[in-house]
Amino acid sequence: MMLRFASLGSGSEGNGLLVQSAQTLILVDCGFSLVETERRLNRLGVCSTQLDALLVTHEHSDHMSGIPALARKVGCPVYGSFGTLSDLIQELPEQIRIIRDEESFTVGPINILPYAVPHDSREPLQYVFNSGELRFGLLTDTGSITPHIERSLQGCHALFLETNYDPGLLEKGPYPASLKARVQGPYGHLSNEVSSRLAQRLDHQGLQWIVAAHISRKNNTPDHALTELNRALGNGVDRILIAAQDTGLDWISLGCP
Repeated sequence: MMLRFASLGSGSEGNGLLVQSAQTLILVDCGFSLVETERRLNRLGVCSTQLDALLVTHEHSDHMSGIPALARKVGCPVYGSFGTLSDLIQELPEQIRIIRDEESFTVGPINILPYAVPHDSREPLQYVFNSGELRFGLLTDTGSITPHIERSLQGCHALFLETNYDPGLLEKGPYPASLKARVQGPYGHLSNEVSSRLAQRLDHQGLQWIVAAHISRKNNTPDHALTELNRALGNGVDRILIAAQDTGLDWISLGCP
């Protein structure tokens, strides 16, 4: 069984993550306009009419602003928690699928595990994708690591992992004190160090890829994120990559050398 993923873009200006197994294609989040989404999908060799499902992690605009227009165009199911999708239930009643923490569901050959995370939004979820023996974990937009998160992400062959900020750069950066407190609070975002410690604690057997994601342009750099992950993991992972805001990340296929 094949499982692969690619990023349309990752960061505070818009997010979108493709997951595919066989002919089943899923988009997680859409924080771009319809025109921009189509452009980014085309760059990855697909178009919106191929999408079988949309998943939403939470209602913040960088993850959800493009979902209504895209859902209306494609007509596919839209999965998310009640808190996340409550404003869309009347607008798209035939397409909305309410899901809950730890209640797995399937789209084609992909089994999807939603799991709850602490973030300042209404009932946020992140996802783990399984196809055959392959397992891919997504974790962005959480302010702290819980035992529930660690259990959910064990045994993954690839991780798409938030490395949002460097504490030193955040402290010296342009954000007001209230926003700095929100970013580094228990319902905000993950620093490079916290994400790296999580990756270090997870089972590395079979872990091929870690993608550093949701990197702040004002409070972090790709080099800071990569340095911290490499320091924590050493040779424990085959490859560590960056999902960029403007260019995203090209397709990564699991199980392939």
